[in-house]
Amino acid sequence: MENVDATKVRRKKKEKPQAELTYVQKIKLTPMGYVFQFINGLFLTLFALACLIPFLNVIGTSFATTKEVLLRDFIIIPHSFSLSAYRYVFSTPTVTRAIGVSVFVTVVGTALSLLVTSLMAYGLSRTYLYGRRVLNFLVLFTMLFSGGMIPSFLIVSNLKLTNTLWALIIPSTVSAYNMIIMRNFFQGISPSLEEAAKIDGANHLQIFGRVMLPLSKASFATIGLFYAVTYWNTYRSAILYLTDTKKWPIQVLLRQIVLMSSGSDFDTGSVEVVPPSQSVRMAVIVVATLPILLVYPFIQRYFIHGAMLGSVKG
Repeated sequence: MENVDATKVRRKKKEKPQAELTYVQKIKLTPMGYVFQFINGLFLTLFALACLIPFLNVIGTSFATTKEVLLRDFIIIPHSFSLSAYRYVFSTPTVTRAIGVSVFVTVVGTALSLLVTSLMAYGLSRTYLYGRRVLNFLVLFTMLFSGGMIPSFLIVSNLKLTNTLWALIIPSTVSAYNMIIMRNFFQGISPSLEEAAKIDGANHLQIFGRVMLPLSKASFATIGLFYAVTYWNTYRSAILYLTDTKKWPIQVLLRQIVLMSSGSDFDTGSVEVVPPSQSVRMAVIVVATLPILLVYPFIQRYFIHGAMLGSVKG
């Protein structure tokens, strides 16, 4: 009898997943469900094409010859490929220097922002921190109200940061939004890990470096991408704080190229601006956009996970 009962139990365990699978297979969409799926898929496809086609036009035009650009208004696949625009872009010291400035600001700024933001977020995530509520309120207050352009310029000027690359990094070191996401992520980590580390004799820096950081790869990848995109697209700060044209990032140079191509009256200063050829302009846009696009696939698996973990708790 015991053997028979054991056999029945094993059969029931085996039959249960099959029954659940059969139940899932029996679910069928109604006619309206099929219509909704079709309309939803069509809408998402058109939306994706609306986002993708302009970028394909930029890439196709950058590889087209000058004659083809003059004859065709819209190019996705050029009839004859040419690298002359990219050769010109990388042959001029102006564009390569601007790209170097953007790379320096992005790498150094992202590393500094991650360090400062993570230390601040870890401190504010500890419930026993004295004055924690007041500090959190001050951080939230900066998201609603800011001093504005003139006070920011006066602070940067008084700190002797004008006309230096640090003027593009230090004012943007900490983002209140990114800090809150990382703080919520640290709050979601079990306090028992910190208690166990304290029992082993670890101090706060050791807990942060050996316990919190290894568990925060997803959050660091997400916040790092946010900061990298911000620093790479630096534009207003460069216009306000930099008078030396040799320190302009790539985004400001793109503005000068667009103004020159549109025939606007502006002062280029001492910078040598790329001629307003359509293919050259598109090549500069591709060069300015490509680095961020290449970084995203490597951290895509952390992106959604890190953003969700840091935004669930308030």
